[in-house]
Amino acid sequence: MRARTAIVCSVADQGVAALTNILVLVAAARLSTVADFARFSAVYLVFTVLLGVFGAYTGQPLVLRRGEGEEVRGACRSAVAFTLLAASALGALLALVCLPLPGATARALMVLGLVLPVVLGQDTMRYAFSTLHLPHLALASDVLRLICVLGALSVQPYGAPAARLVTVWGLSALPALLLSAALLHRRVANSPLRPGVLLRRGHLGRRFVVEFGVGNATSQLSVLALGMVGNPLVVGALRGATTLFGPLNVLFTSATGFGPPLLGRLDSERRRVRATATLAAVLAATAGAWATALALLPDTIGRQLLGDTWPTAAALLPATGSQYAAMAVGTCGLLALRLLDPRTTLSIQVVFSLAAVAFLTGGYVLGGVPGAAWGLCLGSVCKAAATWTRVARLRRRTPAQKAPVSANAVRSGS
Repeated sequence: MRARTAIVCSVADQGVAALTNILVLVAAARLSTVADFARFSAVYLVFTVLLGVFGAYTGQPLVLRRGEGEEVRGACRSAVAFTLLAASALGALLALVCLPLPGATARALMVLGLVLPVVLGQDTMRYAFSTLHLPHLALASDVLRLICVLGALSVQPYGAPAARLVTVWGLSALPALLLSAALLHRRVANSPLRPGVLLRRGHLGRRFVVEFGVGNATSQLSVLALGMVGNPLVVGALRGATTLFGPLNVLFTSATGFGPPLLGRLDSERRRVRATATLAAVLAATAGAWATALALLPDTIGRQLLGDTWPTAAALLPATGSQYAAMAVGTCGLLALRLLDPRTTLSIQVVFSLAAVAFLTGGYVLGGVPGAAWGLCLGSVCKAAATWTRVARLRRRTPAQKAPVSANAVRSGS
């Protein structure tokens, strides 16, 4: 597949996956009472966290592998097998714990445990297709899943309990799982199957899980903490502003999750870093253009999007737009580091995630909600500068210093 076509398929696949998650929540909200939707949202939040953890542990190390030989095909097969086994064990444990517990939320969590191997297995196969340079197959699977889940939810009655909605949502991914399994089997049959490799000490997935936890938990919890001890308006305003930039989150996720196989096609480290820098410039310009378009929206349209939250969110657009431009540069810097030396990203994620919390808090103390938004922007700017400074240092290493990284970290995924 040509690189341009592969890029389009990768971005489209990520967009379809994100759209599925959004429409599932919309459909559930329309079908449920307020109480049942709250239960479904809580269960779906648990799934979202588990999806991120499994993606970090199995998916991201997988896409860093280069080549198309038997070793890479075996890694894809092993990653899928590991996900199915681990998700089955974790799902069974969750179901057993929730079985004796009373309440509708416990029943919904029990059902989530039963369907967990289906939804997580299908997601891991997306990473496998990307690693094998077959993003169009991942796109076909996700389109099928979107059609099935919307069709299944559309025939549910109003007032359906959360457990029923979780069951329908989870089982609707089964056709996409079977299609992906059939397509993947044709490519990886008879390749080595070693799921235990992912449990070995030094597996990159452990570091990426910590990065996921630090990068997501710190920002979410810090905003919630400010809302609890300060002004609750800060939560709605910041969340409303970031919601408007949802399409850019899709692009950023596509870059980090599915960019390495595409950039790995380039024949030299210098060309890969240059391509990543070009991608950073393109994404930053896209963020600026998107922020400008949002700032020019009429108030009537803005209120249709965010309701009464629109005026406060609109006031934060300059800060949030600048933050997302810096995030674009930082995301691509982390992508370059993943290609050069995957072990260097953890320290940056930890340090600057904590720094972002400090900037957020300090900005709120000095300038209220706008100050908090500019504090987040400053944290993203510092993180972007640190990533590209590290990229420049790694680029100046001697060939002898670079050899151990490419031979051990990237090829073995550990």
